[in-house]
Amino acid sequence: MTIRVLVIDDSAVIRSFLRDVLTSDSDIEVVGVAADANDARAKIKELQPDVLTLDVEMPGMDGLTFLEHVMRLRPMPVLMVSSLTQRGAETTLRALDAGAVDFVAKPLSDAEQSWQDFTADVIGKVRGAAPALVPWENTGVLAQTAGHASVPGDIIAIGGSTGSVPVIQGILKALPVEVPPVVVAVHMPTRFTAQFAERLNGICAITVAEAGDGEELLPGHAYIAPGGAHLTLRQEGTRLFTRIEQGPRVNGHTPSVDVLFESIANVAGKRATGLVLSGMGRDGALGLLAMRQAGALTGCQDEGSCLIYGMPKAAKDAGAVMSEVPLARLAAFVMRNPVGR
Repeated sequence: MTIRVLVIDDSAVIRSFLRDVLTSDSDIEVVGVAADANDARAKIKELQPDVLTLDVEMPGMDGLTFLEHVMRLRPMPVLMVSSLTQRGAETTLRALDAGAVDFVAKPLSDAEQSWQDFTADVIGKVRGAAPALVPWENTGVLAQTAGHASVPGDIIAIGGSTGSVPVIQGILKALPVEVPPVVVAVHMPTRFTAQFAERLNGICAITVAEAGDGEELLPGHAYIAPGGAHLTLRQEGTRLFTRIEQGPRVNGHTPSVDVLFESIANVAGKRATGLVLSGMGRDGALGLLAMRQAGALTGCQDEGSCLIYGMPKAAKDAGAVMSEVPLARLAAFVMRNPVGR
């Protein structure tokens, strides 16, 4: 089935580029382009697209405001096109809260490889966005603070991609300060993970930061894997430390959930809890399986609450999942509260 796309961007160069990129895929048809919100509104009614690509920053009505109108009046899958800046990152995170399925970031450089990666990213995410469950109801992650007491070596690991940002926010916001260390790998580029961590730190009881190299993992802290690098862990006695590694993409991603989870299987074993959230693809499936085989408690977000069930389904099909967990019980699950199991 052909995916019908409407491209919305104030830049004629980007509109032309996105049209050429998307039409190079035989399953995608660009049914129109629009330069601003007024033009886009008319073409949505006329052309009935399956997916929108929407520029974050536009003159007049900005992309975030337009997205909010779309989600209220004619909900559909929307892929945000963002700049790799602090302002672009913050606006994009707000757009994901407002209902955007995912985002792609325009490269900062003119390097050929950067634009090749961007091209592959746009095509893959448009294809992934088309079947997404929109409107998606994120009813929130209920706080369940009872759980096991943190002891040296305990660790909670969370991985996700498309649709996982508001879920991660809900889980971390629900956790008490006595929680074991939390490590998170989410598919975001450089700058976005730092902005995401800063945003979470302002609303959570625990301390949230982008992970640096060589940091000791402490209770009451969450560490977000930095975009563009892999986060792994090393052990000294009962103490765990971060390691930030540059390297090739794994499953198409840096950071990779598999890379993080496999390192946790090696250093934490049965003292770990692993959770795979909404997202496209298979990243995290083999890593979660390694955690389960090492004795960890493993789970995934249930299908009914996922924006995209790809990553949880892959983990479940691999035999990595002990519990498929509803949205309202995710915080309880990672705290090893029996209600969450």
